[in-house]
Amino acid sequence: MKYLSYIINAILAIAVAVLFYFHFSEKSGNGPLASGQSSAIHAGKNFSIVYVNIDSLLNNYDYFHDLQAKFEDKQQELEAELNSRSRQYEAGAMDYQNKVQKGLVTRREAAELEQQLLAEQQNLLALRDELSMQLAEEEQVGNRKLIDKIMEYLKDYNRNYNYQFIFSNSFGDNVLFANDSLDITSSVLEGLNRVYNENKDSK
Repeated sequence: MKYLSYIINAILAIAVAVLFYFHFSEKSGNGPLASGQSSAIHAGKNFSIVYVNIDSLLNNYDYFHDLQAKFEDKQQELEAELNSRSRQYEAGAMDYQNKVQKGLVTRREAAELEQQLLAEQQNLLALRDELSMQLAEEEQVGNRKLIDKIMEYLKDYNRNYNYQFIFSNSFGDNVLFANDSLDITSSVLEGLNRVYNENKDSK
């Protein structure tokens, strides 16, 4: 989850090149912003280019918090399962060592117990890898669902505004400067939470 803002930024990063294109086209007077269209950005809701602060959006998006909570519950569940199996293995290993030290088993029995412990150890390692893959898949699917919700909402949102571009802006991404008047994060966040909570309450 902590890399999600970078994933979303990567999806939208290609659009940064368009900004430079518009910028230099305007200067040369030969591009789409020339001939009386020197400004691609207009006041109010007619901005052609706006941005959303992804970090702020995720920190305040109810669905993201619910998704994180669900992921953390799943993580704790899988960790508890692995810890339980680990304790069983450790108890078996201690029992084996105790019996060998006290001479309570024959060499043949000791060898058989050792083989059982080795097999259980391999099973434990395999379970650890399986649970790690399962957790990674849960996170990946959750991230995709989150991105899909945001992108789908932005499509609906933009029907009322007709923006040409909606950029992602967060610390460390490709947008080095953006005018605060172009920030539509609050408006998008309000709509995302409203839609999510309405759908959540209706279930």
